[in-house]
Amino acid sequence: MKIENNKMVSLIYELRENDSNGRIIEALDETRPLKFIYGTGRLLPVFESNINMLNEGDNFRFTLNSGMAYGEKREEMIINVPVSVFENDGKLNEDICRVGNEVPMTDSEGNPLTGIINEITETYVRMDFNHPMAGIDLFFSGKIVEVTDASEEEIAGANHTCSSCGSNSNEGCSGSCS
Repeated sequence: MKIENNKMVSLIYELRENDSNGRIIEALDETRPLKFIYGTGRLLPVFESNINMLNEGDNFRFTLNSGMAYGEKREEMIINVPVSVFENDGKLNEDICRVGNEVPMTDSEGNPLTGIINEITETYVRMDFNHPMAGIDLFFSGKIVEVTDASEEEIAGANHTCSSCGSNSNEGCSGSCS
């Protein structure tokens, strides 16, 4: 069966940084394939366009430059947050506030976002709110494992389920639900 809108797609892939020789970022095999309904907007549009019209059993290989994937790193997304935000009773919460830790937060309008702590000083915590793969070219190689008709229930649920973690809400999701 051919991939097209509202088809349930199961695929495996290896994602590498930059090219086929780059560092492996993620690898999914048949024991844990990526399953999604094609055309529902849960994956990068350019990823979907690269597998459009492939058939079950087809292999794929393509590169997404950072601009087509998660964008370039933007300096305005790296900010200093007052250290007091990470304090409980005037004491730094070291369980959360550690260099390299990903911290779920909200912006001034209540929108969820995740920042990575880059530096901790006496007065501020320097956080990077860029997507973790911003500025990185992505190389995908994989195989279409299965393509089936999606049920009406699956299609309806696809608009409320995160393809990164399978959650029906964005709470607690480590991926980039949108």
